[in-house]
Amino acid sequence: MKIICVGRNYSQHAKELNNEVPENPVIFLKPETALMRKGEPFFYPEFSEEIHFETELVFKICKIGKHISSKFAKKYFVEFTVGIDFTARDLQDKLKSKSLPWELSKAFDQSAAVGSFLLINEYDLNNIEFSLIKNGQLVQKGISKDMLFSIDKIIEFASEYFSFKIGDLIFTGTPQGVGKIAKNDHLEAYIFDKKVLDVKIK
Repeated sequence: MKIICVGRNYSQHAKELNNEVPENPVIFLKPETALMRKGEPFFYPEFSEEIHFETELVFKICKIGKHISSKFAKKYFVEFTVGIDFTARDLQDKLKSKSLPWELSKAFDQSAAVGSFLLINEYDLNNIEFSLIKNGQLVQKGISKDMLFSIDKIIEFASEYFSFKIGDLIFTGTPQGVGKIAKNDHLEAYIFDKKVLDVKIK
């Protein structure tokens, strides 16, 4: 199982980090070891002093595939949820300043929190609202129609390079509003008004 992630998929988020809005999906990977176990807390790593939350829609691949046209992409997922892409922003900034890969800041253990999955056929794929509550306060909110690249386009683009396997996850990028976490924070992620993810920071 692999975790395929998309960066800069919301124009306002790209702008808040002073990044260019991309012409194609910006892809990076997280290994299986990045996946948080359900119910466990996020343990703040010693190598960073600035961990950020990035709330994203996550889709689970249900079929093996390669070179998938966007018009057939919907056959490759039936479930989705909200996830948090935990990012060591201070480390990422150092790596980017040296034109080095992001993996140390993005793919570390526990860096991918994933909520309970919902059936996509119960929702309008182009109008999915999601949000993150931190310590009782709304800190991030997004809607799928604002993605620069839809899940269908992401699947088409990524499958040109990677073979999809059953159980692979696609993190589709975060809207604006990313921010720091601290020990003892409490994060709750929602699809509309349904809570799908609950994480405590230790």
